[in-house]
Amino acid sequence: MSEHRQDTADRDRITATFVDLAIRLGVLALLLYWAVTLVSPFLDLAIWSAVIAVALHPAYDWTTRRLGGRRRLAAVLITIVSLMVVIGPATWLALGLIDSVRIITERLDMSSLPIPAPPQSIKSWPLFGDELYQFWDLASTNLTAAFAKIAPQLKPLGASLLGIAANAGTATIKFFASIVVAGFLLSSAPSIVDGVKRVARRLAAARGEAFVHLAAGTIRTVARGVIGISALQAVLAGIGLAIAGVPGATLITSAVLVFGIIQIGPSVVLIPVIVWSWFTMETTAAILFTAYMVPVNLLDNVLKPVVMGRGLKTPMLVILIGVIAGTLAHGMTGLFLGPIVLAVIWELLVAWTRERPSAAVSDHASG
Repeated sequence: MSEHRQDTADRDRITATFVDLAIRLGVLALLLYWAVTLVSPFLDLAIWSAVIAVALHPAYDWTTRRLGGRRRLAAVLITIVSLMVVIGPATWLALGLIDSVRIITERLDMSSLPIPAPPQSIKSWPLFGDELYQFWDLASTNLTAAFAKIAPQLKPLGASLLGIAANAGTATIKFFASIVVAGFLLSSAPSIVDGVKRVARRLAAARGEAFVHLAAGTIRTVARGVIGISALQAVLAGIGLAIAGVPGATLITSAVLVFGIIQIGPSVVLIPVIVWSWFTMETTAAILFTAYMVPVNLLDNVLKPVVMGRGLKTPMLVILIGVIAGTLAHGMTGLFLGPIVLAVIWELLVAWTRERPSAAVSDHASG
């Protein structure tokens, strides 16, 4: 009877322990969910602030040494200079894009846009030939009525374009705010880095600190090799386009920047412009324009292997895959998160392949 009571008491204690553990885990999960919900609107801002702070830290250290160790003053100066460098070109691009859209809108006068009559052979096309002929015939005589006919189908596209424009404006404001927040992070960088290293050591005692340095190096490499080179190409291309008087120079410059960041390259934009110059400019001007734009177009092919391969053990192919995949999956935030994650995974894989054979040999020897 006493053994039965003891077993019952033990089961009650175990049940109480499990119930207590479940309650604690439930409360912890609720608090974590609540914290994530509260922080999620600012997650992009926090990531960009950390990325900018890491990218600017070498310049911040240099400025701090020149100012005799005054860290706060150095952080203020770095923040002001960064805002000036970013706001100037961003304002020029924004105003130029607005002006380009206005010019395009003015030139697309529906009443004066000539559209030839459709050929009769279109009627014989299967499935949609007759409908296409009727719409084309209406557009050749009354383009406004033709667009009014398809306006309901174009409304979702217009809403999507408005959404993209709104997101772009919000992202620009977040980026400016991230620079300001990064300025505050710079002055307290040593304590933040120590905290991150402590967490990394708890997660991976042997290599945690090395992964922190790897993440920082990857951020700086991507900032210089992707953002920096793309921005340099866009600036140089914008200067050449503005001097040559190419219409829509700011629109083309923006396209050069975007295609450079997403790793497609500026060739899809600049090569057609170079070809266009030979049809519209004088021979001498076209030669000079081509002689300037071709090196600008090839600048990333020359600088990127040098910049991205310097001081980083991770293969450049892994970094580029991370940049492209991260951008496609998570937008501009993934531009940095993608290569960081792939770089850490690559280093874990390298460490595993190096340590596995030695462990197997030691186990075989002991057996």
